[in-house]
Amino acid sequence: MILTQLTEDTFEQVLSIPKEFSIDLRNVTFVDPYGMVGILEIGELLKSERNRKSICLPESEEVLKYLERMDFFKFADKYFILEPSKPRISGKYLRSAYSDVLLEITPIEKSDDIHFIVSKVKERANAILTRHLYYDERAINGFIVAISEVCQNIIEHSETKGFVGIQKYHFQNLNKNIVKIAVMDTGIGIRKSLSERFPIKSDFDAIGRALLHGASRYADEGRGHGLAAVRRFVNQWNGRLSIRSGTAKLLLIPEWSRGKEKETGLTHFPGTQINIMLPEV
Repeated sequence: MILTQLTEDTFEQVLSIPKEFSIDLRNVTFVDPYGMVGILEIGELLKSERNRKSICLPESEEVLKYLERMDFFKFADKYFILEPSKPRISGKYLRSAYSDVLLEITPIEKSDDIHFIVSKVKERANAILTRHLYYDERAINGFIVAISEVCQNIIEHSETKGFVGIQKYHFQNLNKNIVKIAVMDTGIGIRKSLSERFPIKSDFDAIGRALLHGASRYADEGRGHGLAAVRRFVNQWNGRLSIRSGTAKLLLIPEWSRGKEKETGLTHFPGTQINIMLPEV
């Protein structure tokens, strides 16, 4: 198996790599936030199992520069043995207000982290979302609320830390700009979280209840309904939303995207993995 991309589409391939094998990214020429955050969450899981796996880094200098720009290396060497250990990068991406990065990979462990994330996204959102996605102030406020909700979900449900990363891309085949948001954790997952209050049949049943029906582990009105609020925002802006938890995945797919709406029987991976894609208006 040769990986040429590190995205949501290849996440299952990475999970299928035997634990004793290294993760070979040498041929990777494209990475997005889901791919990066996914690798780090695999590292988080391996760390809990006292297993330090090797990663063969991409040979593409552009990909290495992007990984560096997104702060991937800030976390990766805590989890993995990197090969080469000091990747040679001739020049670094400039961190300017004109960058397409809304948020470098950022850990989420406590509520203060969410305040930092929201403040950083607000700082960059007007420039990126107004200029590239043509969002108005109401849409930008909705975007920030959605980010806050999906990050709060980790604090309230996962019982562990997570990661988030956000980036703007230009999709050539659509000739449109898209913002990708990846948020993941390796916590207890949606099924275990909801099973405290509901008779849950499966991981897919749990995802559907949380996303489509606003089910929450909390009985209090107004608490724990973050995923349903995120779904409403994503629908409103014709976005794409995927949620993976345990062995299942549910996708809400707009007409401009593709994928399977329902996947079950996947390789078990703890916690919740969320990918949001928002197109320009």
